Amino acid sequence: MDHVLGKLKAPKAALFSTLGRTAARGIECKQTAGFMRKFYDQLVANIKTGDYDTFSKDEWEPKRWPKDCKGFGFTEAPRGALGHWIHIKDEKIADYQIVVPSTWNASPRDSKGRSGAYEAALKGTPMADPEQPLEVLRTIHSFDPCLACASHIFDMEGNEITQVKVV
Repeated sequence: MDHVLGKLKAPKAALFSTLGRTAARGIECKQTAGFMRKFYDQLVANIKTGDYDTFSKDEWEPKRWPKDCKGFGFTEAPRGALGHWIHIKDEKIADYQIVVPSTWNASPRDSKGRSGAYEAALKGTPMADPEQPLEVLRTIHSFDPCLACASHIFDMEGNEITQVKVV
């Protein structure tokens, strides 16, 4: 981060901004590309020993599962935390829930009145032209490039100022 901030001539405070999130994503891509060689080498080494398995076959057969079972999985996606929860009963999915990064990032205020990530990031953001709120789009895109292609700008009383749709 110090190297990137130096190149951008930006202070450390810039890390907590649209610029910081975008820079972090770029740095993560560079690091991941560097790790890929190691993972590729491990894959080739496994294949050379005859290990072609990509998962544990021991738990794959549903007939061996308990009549009622639950599972979950968490990972980190480019946009943030991703969670899956499943409940299987009599070899059928009884319930399945996914909480995607946008759910966390775009969440409303919590029970203590604390802002969600989007709201917190947008507070105090000046807009050069409220009729074309590019600053809002840039900030939301720094969390999730697929979101914010339609924005509604409201004043403090809840009156809509403008509506922007990207098509």
